[in-house]
Amino acid sequence: MRLKMTFLGIALLATQSLMAQEATTSTADADSLALPEGMQQHEIDSLLYEWNIRNFLTLDDSCETSAENPTFAPEEYISRLQRLPNVMEMPYNDVVQKYIDLYSGRLRRSVSIMLGAANFYMPLFEEALESYQIPLELKYLPIIESALNPGAVSRAGAVGLWQFMITTGKQYGLEVTSLIDERRDPIKSSYAAARYLKDLYDIFGDWTLVIASYNCGPGNVNKAIKRAGGVRDYWQIYPYLPNETRGYVPAFIAANYIMNYYCDHNICPVGSTLPAGTDTLTLSRNIYMEQISAVCHIGMDELKALNPQFRTTLIPGDARACTLRMPAPAVNTFVEAGDSVYTCKIEGLKTGRKVVETAVKSKNEAPSPSGRASYVTVRDGDTLGAIARRNHTSIARLQSLNGMGRRTTIRSGQKLRVK
Repeated sequence: MRLKMTFLGIALLATQSLMAQEATTSTADADSLALPEGMQQHEIDSLLYEWNIRNFLTLDDSCETSAENPTFAPEEYISRLQRLPNVMEMPYNDVVQKYIDLYSGRLRRSVSIMLGAANFYMPLFEEALESYQIPLELKYLPIIESALNPGAVSRAGAVGLWQFMITTGKQYGLEVTSLIDERRDPIKSSYAAARYLKDLYDIFGDWTLVIASYNCGPGNVNKAIKRAGGVRDYWQIYPYLPNETRGYVPAFIAANYIMNYYCDHNICPVGSTLPAGTDTLTLSRNIYMEQISAVCHIGMDELKALNPQFRTTLIPGDARACTLRMPAPAVNTFVEAGDSVYTCKIEGLKTGRKVVETAVKSKNEAPSPSGRASYVTVRDGDTLGAIARRNHTSIARLQSLNGMGRRTTIRSGQKLRVK
């Protein structure tokens, strides 16, 4: 059953927005701009090193249609925020404007990259939020938490897209051990975050306070409420919140704005190609990614990127059933291979603790000259035969490397392993 949202009238929203603006103008002028960690440049730049981004985003220096970043009258910003299909109030004021200026100005190139990365992550976020029937606009929280970098680690030790601390992560069912950190798992962490947000709403009954408490904890929000005389309004408790949290809610509003109105600021998304569909396996035995890579013809970089919860290449199924995510052809190959995946011997296979095997490569897998798998992207009009000729291999070899069986059908944008 989909969440039923009740939208406030335009007149009421305008009144509340103007009240919020008047209440915070002096505070905005007095405070320096506090940047949540996810908005700091080093976090956003690190997104470029993620495997998904390297393989599925087209980084083009000419992406921005214009260097000009137009500005608008306050009434226009208010109108645009009111037009967003949100149940949460999105007030406009001087503080929000500063963050809009930051996203549309100095961070505009980063916004282009995040708009491309959003193709991977937003459907996951929306599904998790919908399952708990909470506002879908909360999908933009990871914009300011992690800049959509699943490998982000904060100075305080918060990890992943949703930036869970260990204690909170474990409280919401995310396993964290020396071998597994499910805070890095985009799907599991999204469902944990949705549940946490719902619990916070049960405490405060106000989504703006929920966002603030997601950043600094419900204890700090309750302290600010008490210091403000018991009033439960974010903009009135604003001066009593930790410095970063003062910027957190305005940054969230600005993220909602820029992810919807980027075109009005002459920002365009980088090009993106969605990866092929994936499927999952449940593993109840220990196995190493190197074994899976050799038998299922999937590169180690891709395998690690699809399963960021594993801290080493060991998948510890003996201790607890583990979920493994791979492209559907690789999953089929794994199932068909049976026990041979587990018995596959890999030369010099190591973990941080010991040498596991010293033997020969299995499955007659000849390594490429560089020792790494090599992939190509299928272009319009390509055939399997044409790709085989260009890469000095055979159709049968391509079918074997990509778990295609006897199929020869390929599609534009698909990634094919050629070595």
